[in-house]
Amino acid sequence: MPSLDFLITSLIVVLIPGSGVILTLSTALVAGKRASLYTALGCTAGIIPHLLASILGLSAILHTSALAFQGLKFAGVAYLLYLAYATWRDRSAFAVDRNTAVGSAGSLILRACLLNILNPKLTIFFLAFLPQFIRAEGGSVTGQMLSLSAVFMLMTFVVFVLYGLLANLFRRAVIESPRVQNWLRRSFAASFAGLGLNLAFTQR
Repeated sequence: MPSLDFLITSLIVVLIPGSGVILTLSTALVAGKRASLYTALGCTAGIIPHLLASILGLSAILHTSALAFQGLKFAGVAYLLYLAYATWRDRSAFAVDRNTAVGSAGSLILRACLLNILNPKLTIFFLAFLPQFIRAEGGSVTGQMLSLSAVFMLMTFVVFVLYGLLANLFRRAVIESPRVQNWLRRSFAASFAGLGLNLAFTQR
């Protein structure tokens, strides 16, 4: 059973707005709750490689190899800037139209998954985060890390789904105005660009 400290810390970490939250919110506003559900699923799935890397010790490579870290980091920066550019250019994205094609479930999941896979900070984060909650009397270290990881991922999925549902509730009321649509489009584009620039200046 995870400790209360772990649950509280994990909840705080998940609630902090980041690229995954922004993508989930923007998807909910653009395409509704079902699309935001797929996005939340993709964001959660994108955590798996980082958790496995931490468990298997691969994160040490990212931590010690400047080339590996920089390569993954700038791939993530490029992807965030691409999302910013695409959001800025698509003037029809925030128009409320139930018949608008927003991509298949697979494409939504893949886009969200890539967003988290290409963020090297997650691997380093889990390397520093998970070991703090390993208990000597808890048995296998690997088993405990897998258990804690599963809880963290479940919490991530639930919180992101709730973010999406809340955004969907305000979907029509908030974005029927063309002025609000433009403001939202530019705000999300700026958020993705800001996250990309922040990642670009991240040190190991």
